[in-house]
Amino acid sequence: MTNDHQAIPATTGSSSAIKMGVFTLAMINVSAIVSLRGLSAESTYGLSSAFYYIFAAIFFLVPVSLVAAELTTGWPQKGGVFRWVGEAFGARMGFLAIWLQWIESTIWFPTVLTFAAVSIAFIGTNQRWDEAVSANSVYVLAMVLIVYWLATLLNLRGMRTSGSITKWGTLLGTVLPAAVLVLLGMIYWAMDNRIDIDMSPGKFFPDLTNFDNIVLAASIFLFYAGMEMSAVHVKDVRNPGENYPLAIGIASVITVLIFIFGTLAIGFIIPKSQINLVQSLLVAYDRLFEFFGVKWLGSVIAVCLTFGVLAQVVAWVGGPSKGLLEVGRAGYLPRLMQRTNRNGVQMSILIIQGIIVTLLSAFFVILPSVQTAYQIISQLTIILYLIMYMLMFAAAIYLRHKEPNTPRSFRIPGGKFGMWVVAGLGLLGSLLAFCFSFIPPSQIPVGSPAMYVGVLLIGAVIFVGIPLIIYACRRPSWADPEAKAEFEPFGWESHPETCTCAACQDKRNCNRGNQGNRI
Repeated sequence: MTNDHQAIPATTGSSSAIKMGVFTLAMINVSAIVSLRGLSAESTYGLSSAFYYIFAAIFFLVPVSLVAAELTTGWPQKGGVFRWVGEAFGARMGFLAIWLQWIESTIWFPTVLTFAAVSIAFIGTNQRWDEAVSANSVYVLAMVLIVYWLATLLNLRGMRTSGSITKWGTLLGTVLPAAVLVLLGMIYWAMDNRIDIDMSPGKFFPDLTNFDNIVLAASIFLFYAGMEMSAVHVKDVRNPGENYPLAIGIASVITVLIFIFGTLAIGFIIPKSQINLVQSLLVAYDRLFEFFGVKWLGSVIAVCLTFGVLAQVVAWVGGPSKGLLEVGRAGYLPRLMQRTNRNGVQMSILIIQGIIVTLLSAFFVILPSVQTAYQIISQLTIILYLIMYMLMFAAAIYLRHKEPNTPRSFRIPGGKFGMWVVAGLGLLGSLLAFCFSFIPPSQIPVGSPAMYVGVLLIGAVIFVGIPLIIYACRRPSWADPEAKAEFEPFGWESHPETCTCAACQDKRNCNRGNQGNRI
């Protein structure tokens, strides 16, 4: 979903199906979250970026993976995060959670597509001209909208078209460029060339007395976002109790190493004072290729990265919106938002999604620079996604206490204490990152600090408030009878005697379902 997300191939588990091995699952997890788009921002930290990557992996990546695996195997019915949060805190909070998963990916599109616009600009051979074009806000806006609506049209044609693009785009647009960046960067360093990062061991630990050092680092948490969607595969793993945690460990190490060495490779060749959030990755490729005498490869990598971004967007234009449609058809969205085309694609939601993307993209013209708009929209994405994650971690803890006997083929080891440690670390890390996300980073020009914070606060209130208003206005006529029949009720709806809400003597008045109160 990081929120640089990659497509997760769907599978269905069965006893007769071929079970996945540890390495296969590890690679699926790596492809789910590895992206190069955000490495430039973290290269401003130098060697201490490695500290932040490891910190975020411990406090976020591993907890998300393990918690999602337990929730997936305990509550595998339709709905995903809607089901998990709804089982714990009621349908209102469940709807908020899945809405946030959808809307954060919608807000994320302008930022990832900015990277696509920059990649397209760098297909040329004149670096100075490429940098000037990619910094032009009108050009960026035009390219963002062209690529986004192209991805939407491809999704409207159905999964057969979008699936092929996603498969090859992930390989050629993410895996290959990542390997090239890390390999050339490490060779450059090993050849004892002058580098623009102080690699002395003492620089690994940041100066945590300087508050500015931890503000921009909050964005690292979103680098690891999306692992919860790969948890569906836990049912297809041999001996999930042992192999799933091992696969998570392998994937985490590989992911952290790619991020660390990719970030350092950029910092080796671009001074901190020249780092640009939307250009530096492409500039780093150009400089490395020039050093090794293969400058022409810069255009090739730019094409690959552009294709990779298109694949990401194609996958994510249709992904979360499909989950929202499933929940919406059970009676949580107006009929207008449930319309599909002849290919069964969620046409109304995709059009609404496109309108939001178009409006947000206007920030590239309104705000002082492309970099400022990029940072603000990125932070809003982080804020909304972290709210969803906090709900997920809290639900995991709550359900381990209130529904300990629900069968789960994977359980976080250590009993309730183990759940508190793992989910508690994730909840604490998410809360800290959420708070830091509102503070303007001193390393990046964002214009007026008051405007920066104001835009984030207003955006968060609006996008959290909309699903709560929709939920309050829902009507029985919104439900599609066929879809509602296939959508399994929550456990507390089927068995109200397990709910501690006094009103559950009459299911229709249950606070959990109708008022969304925690019980």
